[in-house]
Formats: sequence, structure tokens, C-alpha cells
Amino acid sequence: MHAKTRLRAALFPAALFPAALLPAAVLATTLLTACGDEDSDAEQTSNAAQPGQRLASWAVSPQDYNQTLPGSALPPPPPMGFANQSIRQVMHLSLGGTNARVRFSNLFGTEPLALAGAHIARAGAAPSAIDATSDTELRFAGQASVTIPAGQEQWSDPSTLQVTSAEDVAVTLFLSGSVPVSTVHTEARQTEFVTAGNALSAPSFSAPETRTANYWVTGIDVTSPSGGGAIVTFGDSITDGVGSTPDANHRYPNYLFERVRTDPKLSGYSVIDEGISGNRILHDVAGPNALGRFERDVLQQSGASHVIILIGINDLGFSGFVLDQAVTAPDVTGGLETLVSQAKAKGLRVYLATLTPLQGTMAPYYSEQTETLRGAVNAWIRGNKVVDGIIDFDRAVQDPQNPLAMNPAFDSGDHLHPSDAGYQVMANAIDLSLLH
Repeated sequence: MHAKTRLRAALFPAALFPAALLPAAVLATTLLTACGDEDSDAEQTSNAAQPGQRLASWAVSPQDYNQTLPGSALPPPPPMGFANQSIRQVMHLSLGGTNARVRFSNLFGTEPLALAGAHIARAGAAPSAIDATSDTELRFAGQASVTIPAGQEQWSDPSTLQVTSAEDVAVTLFLSGSVPVSTVHTEARQTEFVTAGNALSAPSFSAPETRTANYWVTGIDVTSPSGGGAIVTFGDSITDGVGSTPDANHRYPNYLFERVRTDPKLSGYSVIDEGISGNRILHDVAGPNALGRFERDVLQQSGASHVIILIGINDLGFSGFVLDQAVTAPDVTGGLETLVSQAKAKGLRVYLATLTPLQGTMAPYYSEQTETLRGAVNAWIRGNKVVDGIIDFDRAVQDPQNPLAMNPAFDSGDHLHPSDAGYQVMANAIDLSLLH
């Protein structure tokens, strides 16, 4: 495959194109193990939520569907839209609670987004099904419909729906007019459903079309039953779960929450996933760059108390594809340092994760130069004395016989993204006492 074609497929995954099955994204992130700064505990506890406060239970990072690579010959994505259709999207919550509310984003829209209606319900066992007894209309300042201006986001009013931890819910939107797709999250790793007309309360959709991206829905908050906080996992495709089994909720943040919920000191905490496949610290394209989105995607999340940062591998890999965006190790570590400073200033506990192995991925994404840069960045991360912990995902998933490559037992097959087993190993490698 030609390098430009491979890059196009990586940046704009098949999730967005139901008629064209493009290769899965080949871009990355990396994850976790241990070592912390015990002296920082007192200053970091101020962000813990109190009972009755809102916590983020599920979230994704918004992306611009129409984003293209500046100065490249890559074609823009094909136009997409919905007209007189309902979209049912399934979200796997972390922490349960009451008064669930939903965030709708028109952040990258160039015209107002008109939602004729929206409902939330517990997801049913069959595809596109809901538990009809839990079907709840979402309202906006008391109204059943809402128009969200271009460039803005809108929370629904708190609903009457009470949800339990690790539960699947379905958010159904009805778009009565013709609405172009603008704000998305490309890698839902979850099947979503589309049908004609107003199907807001339909127990299931009849012969629906399917999608594998999120459209316009970017967050679900709940009222915390016992206080706690939101642990935000921030990064690229490895945080986003590329390589994991679709519809299985086997991303590393999912596995992390399963551990967190059984820890007596963390049982009131949620875990949310703010990864974007292909994302970089310093440059846009696969989503806004990390420096530009960190405030919104991490610091503004309801109850944000901790952040695990695993990003930088795409900055290194893109240096081979886009020469005028090549980076040095100090460029990457300087960006990481800025993210850490911003999180610390807001009172979050901060954890840096080492970049995972990538030997065997396509050239020039992987090269001797990329490996040299990764080694330098990881050395800086391991030596960092400012953060509350270092999570060594590199050592957790590397091949003991060849540390530059991922352990075959944890490899999804592209030598960059872990499999379900790899993501579980990453989550298991986190010393939960660091989060206490």
C-alpha cells in the first residue's frame, strides 16, 4: 500500500465510513505501572467530589469529522449526514449514580445542530434494544428539543434515570431535518444503530444500519452516591482501545475501572477514556492536539481528580510521514511537561506512562530514529520527580526476548496496539495504591 494511502486509512478509520471498510487505524498510545510521590497526597485531595456532586461516568473526546492533514495530497473524508433518522448509541458506564445527564457536542459544527429529541435508557440484551421500562426523555431547560450553536456543547437537564456501575446505556437521538456530520469520535469500538424516522422510544430498531463511531454524544455524568472523583485516562489509540474486541469493553480503562470499583479506597471513583486514535501532543489532524484539548477533555470533566497521561508515540511516528512536523525528544517531553503543569495547577493527581514498544510496525512510522526518540522520552518519563507516579506500560507489555517489540501474547497483530489480553495486562500493572 502506498504510504499516503496507509496514512489516510490510519487517520480516518472505517468507523466513519460504513460503505468502505478501511484498515484499522495504525496509530498509537501507551500505558501503565508504578512509582509515586507520597508527599503530594495532601495537596491533591481537594478535587475529590462530595456526595451529591456530579461525576463523569463515561466520556469520549470530540473530533472534527472534516479534519484533513495540512499541506498533504490526502483527500478529505466523504460528506456524511443524517436526515429524518434516529441514532441509538451504546455507552458503557463506569460509576453508577442518579440523575444521569448527557453532553451533546457541536464543537466542530459550522451550523447549528438541531436535535428534535433525545432519550436515555438501559441497553437491552439484543442489538439496538433498550429496556423500555427505563426509557427516559432527556430535556433541555425543560424542553424536549434543542438547537446547539456551532462551536458549542450542551448538557441535558439531569434525568430521573438511576444507573448502576459498569452498566450499558443507550442514548437515542432523533434528527428530523438534514444534519451534516461534524463532531464525532471515530473509534467507538461499539456498534451504533441508525433507522428511519422517530424511533426515540422504540424497544429496538427494525433492520437498522450500523456504525462504529460516536456522533455528537461526548459525555454522561451521574450524581455521586458517596463522593470520590473521576480518573481520566488521556492519550491516543492505545487509550482509545484500538485492537480490542468491539462491543466487549476491553480497553485498558475498562479493565482499570473493574479493579478500581473493588478497591475500598477507590470505590467511589469513575474511570473515563479521553483517548483519540492517532492523536499527537504537538500537532493536529487525528483530533485536536493534546495541548489544545487537555483543558476541555481532562480539566473540565466533572469531578476530575486524577489523570493518567499516555501520549507521544504518534509525534515520533509522524516524523517519518510528515517531515515538516518532525519532532525531537525535547519537543515531546516539553509538551508532556506542559500537560503535567496544567493538571497540577488544577489540583489533579498526575501520572505519566511510558511509550510502549512498536518494532515491527510499518516504515517509516517505525525506524531506528523513532526507537532512539522513544528511548529518550521514556528515560525522561522514568526520571520524572514532579508527577505522582510513573506507570511503566513499556515494561508491562514488551517481549522479554526482545524489549523493542511487544510481547506476541499481548499483540493485536499490528505490533503497535495491544490485544484484549495486552490491555488487561496494562490495567493490572497499575499499582492502585498510587491512586489512593
